[in-house]
Amino acid sequence: MVEPVPAASFVPVPETPDPHFVLSPEDRPNIEALIIEDGKPVDNLFVERQYRLLTEPLYLSWKSPRGEMLAAANVGLFFAEHEPPLVPDVMLSLDVPSGRDLTKKENRSYFLWIIGKPPDAVIEIVSDLRGGEETHKMSAYARIGVTYYIIFDPLNRLHHGALRAFSLRDGSYQPIHAAWLEHIALGMTFWEGEYLGERGRWLRWCDRDGAVLPTGAECAEQEKQRAEQEKQRAEQEKQRAEQEKQRAEHYAAILRSLGMNPDA
Repeated sequence: MVEPVPAASFVPVPETPDPHFVLSPEDRPNIEALIIEDGKPVDNLFVERQYRLLTEPLYLSWKSPRGEMLAAANVGLFFAEHEPPLVPDVMLSLDVPSGRDLTKKENRSYFLWIIGKPPDAVIEIVSDLRGGEETHKMSAYARIGVTYYIIFDPLNRLHHGALRAFSLRDGSYQPIHAAWLEHIALGMTFWEGEYLGERGRWLRWCDRDGAVLPTGAECAEQEKQRAEQEKQRAEQEKQRAEQEKQRAEHYAAILRSLGMNPDA
């Protein structure tokens, strides 16, 4: 079940990478000493499922309006050499070429000085009161220029509702509706149903009309239904053809009984 959300306002941002973020190879920080993986597990089963639901459909059933893209969950976002990374629950970045060699360290995390632009959207999922989703994380994402910041608070621990969206304006975040994020041509909505064997109220990406981006299983089910409909149409056409044949044979038999040639 999709719940409608009011339309959103937006702030245009440049289509090309900000020169502030683009560093020449000789000016890039040395990443060899950086710890990019800490091996910590995700929060809980719900969050793990939610991560997948916010990344998988982007690759399977969505076409980015601005070239290739990167969607990732729980991956380090490094924005300065001597600053600890941010680790967004989910981030989406457009205009990011794919096909990178993930065996190389510089490609296994989001290094701002290598990719040349901040993510376009970040989603943080509130698990407890220690996450800093509306304090230091919000300030940090604004400082590095993330256009959209979304806080998903499924248990309303922060007492501001389950879903809040913000757009960057003049260096700070202003609240907007999540229904349509113009700059990335996506919206966000709640959907109640079963995903990977678990029933729940999930946060999902949607199109301008509020239709959720389908998962791989949903795409397969839609294709199965289309194939079944085509099969039914073919069967109906076959039955109509058979009925026409029988009708023609019936009239031919009548003409022959009257001494007439039905083929004349």
